[in-house]
Amino acid sequence: MIIDKNINPERDLYYLGGILIDVLENNKIKEVDYMDLYSLFKVKKDVTINLYSLTLDWLFILGLVTKGDKGKIKICF
Repeated sequence: MIIDKNINPERDLYYLGGILIDVLENNKIKEVDYMDLYSLFKVKKDVTINLYSLTLDWLFILGLVTKGDKGKIKICF
């Protein structure tokens, strides 16, 4: 869910998207494998792969990530 009644704000895509952006910036990554990024993200915030996928979709919709070479995730910021 993108926005809810803030019962669990740590599960909002806005919040998780911010954490994922932080992971990408701190590791100075420009292109990364889907599962490698999940491993880095899971260290920072323990989430399911489904919630990780939704968060990555959210960043894609915002234009912050795109598909890179060989199916990797490419950072656009």
